[in-house]
Amino acid sequence: MPEVSILNEPDLRDLLSLDRDVVTCIEEAFKALATKAVIMPPVLHLEIAEANGEIDVKTAYVPGLDSLAMKMSPGFFDNPKIGLPSLNGLMVVFSAKTGMVEAILLDNGYLTDLRTAAAGGVAADWLARKDAKTAGIVGAGVQARLQLKALSLVRPLESALVWARDGGNAEACAQEMTDALGIPISACDDIGALCAESDVVVTTTPSNKPLITPEHLRPGLTLIAMGSDASYKNEVAAEALAAADTYVCDRLSQVRLLGELHHAIEAGAVDAHAVFPELGEVIAGDKPGRESEAACVLCDLTGTGVQDTAIATLAVARARAAGAGTVFQS
Repeated sequence: MPEVSILNEPDLRDLLSLDRDVVTCIEEAFKALATKAVIMPPVLHLEIAEANGEIDVKTAYVPGLDSLAMKMSPGFFDNPKIGLPSLNGLMVVFSAKTGMVEAILLDNGYLTDLRTAAAGGVAADWLARKDAKTAGIVGAGVQARLQLKALSLVRPLESALVWARDGGNAEACAQEMTDALGIPISACDDIGALCAESDVVVTTTPSNKPLITPEHLRPGLTLIAMGSDASYKNEVAAEALAAADTYVCDRLSQVRLLGELHHAIEAGAVDAHAVFPELGEVIAGDKPGRESEAACVLCDLTGTGVQDTAIATLAVARARAAGAGTVFQS
């Protein structure tokens, strides 16, 4: 009978951390999306408004990979009030040749956190100025911390700023990441000041009201918007998106429905049929990314199933090599 490996979050944390290998894994996933016959259905999104919650299901088949993952990702944002994490979830890994279940990854969202952070690193690597030295992070949660680490892997950061609605959370994040990265990181009480002083700004919140406005944009800035992965989430004002010199996304068909572009289209700031480059196309050399040092570049990342299949495949390969997890006969 076929064997099924079950790995829990501690198993997966032992196998993978946010490093250049993980960033490269996600970079290759973006490139595959642009260069291979990837099959990636639209996100299945279930919104549970009365619980301030949602569940997303993402998947993709990537030619050349022997496995594919189906990821179920809940986000219930009032959970911290009752002592539970906002995010959790799991991935089921199937053989791409037989459809048999190969592994169940009970990661509680850890792999999603990794691949999301790595995507920010990939975007910064391909779109930020080479001399970018100061990062600005909007938000102070887990993803804010991971995005700072991801940026430090692709640019020689010398300092960073953190903004959050709760100033105490921003202070705590700044202190923790100062210790972790060994560079001065400060809490900032104004997003405008953060953008003015940063070379790369990453937004990491589940906000449903724009935080970034046209006044926050400036020449040379790279803005990476991570939070808008559902139609009601919105971190970047429509006018700000339209004002950027260059707009790049992870999957055009998806951001028209879920991302910051979705809101810009709804507001009439951008034509619904406008065509923009995808990050994978930039990586593959098929489309331009940053075209000048003075350009203001906005990257809209909503998270794609190809990233989930990529990170899950890497996790299963490492688990097999290490003999990790618990194996059951199915």
